[in-house]
Amino acid sequence: MPSTDLAIEASDLRKTYGSEVALDGVSFSISAGTVYGFLGPNGAGKTTTMRLLTGLSQPTAGTVRVSDTPVDDRRALAAHVGYLPETPPLYDEFSAREQLDYVADLRDVPPDRARERIDDYLDQFGLADDADRRIGSYSKGMRQKTAFVQSVLHDPDVLFLDEPTSGLDPRAARRIREFVTEFADAGTTIFLSTHILPVVEAVADEIGVLFDGQLVAEGTPSEVKARAEMGEHSSLEDAFLAVTSAGTDAVGSESESGEAAEVTAVDDR
Repeated sequence: MPSTDLAIEASDLRKTYGSEVALDGVSFSISAGTVYGFLGPNGAGKTTTMRLLTGLSQPTAGTVRVSDTPVDDRRALAAHVGYLPETPPLYDEFSAREQLDYVADLRDVPPDRARERIDDYLDQFGLADDADRRIGSYSKGMRQKTAFVQSVLHDPDVLFLDEPTSGLDPRAARRIREFVTEFADAGTTIFLSTHILPVVEAVADEIGVLFDGQLVAEGTPSEVKARAEMGEHSSLEDAFLAVTSAGTDAVGSESESGEAAEVTAVDDR
């Protein structure tokens, strides 16, 4: 249940890569315990936004605080944030257990607590029997489940998830959705970016829609539908298509140029 305390505060964020404008004056505030669905077509600037919110990149202008911590203070921020990027950072030569032990050590999780949590998560995701196999031999779904576990091992205050159900079978995808709800109920803030709109509609308390580097709609799912002048029986997909319909012809070129700029720009960590 969302609280009155703010978990994420972004003010007038702007990010440029040379002449490319990836974000153009984006602002939002997210209360603790909120599941915030972050939507947008390819190239809208979602990856850039998540990199700014997690301190992996610095804005050209604007400010961000997460758990009342400036994101440019990476050392202070680390304990508060968990991040599952779309392409998870995993070591192919490690087994899942070695990967998770390594991350737990980096996160200063006490050994006994780490062992308990690792065993529990491996069991819940059906990875226990393969926990000592090299990650390089894993399927995409097994890699995704391992990466999700490593993002939550340290009980972060704010969890950033970028396409968390990508490559998962229906059972594992459902478990991720259940975890999102359980974590939020316990007070964790979830910033969820995905193209699977029914997932967002099922779990999100609030939604933000990014288009062409700008936040074009924000509110509860019902409020976003109203903003798009959708009827009460409409879906979130209908509303999403409506609020991102202007300039659709330009999306392809923006996706190819802006998103490519996000991926290929020099990492300013």
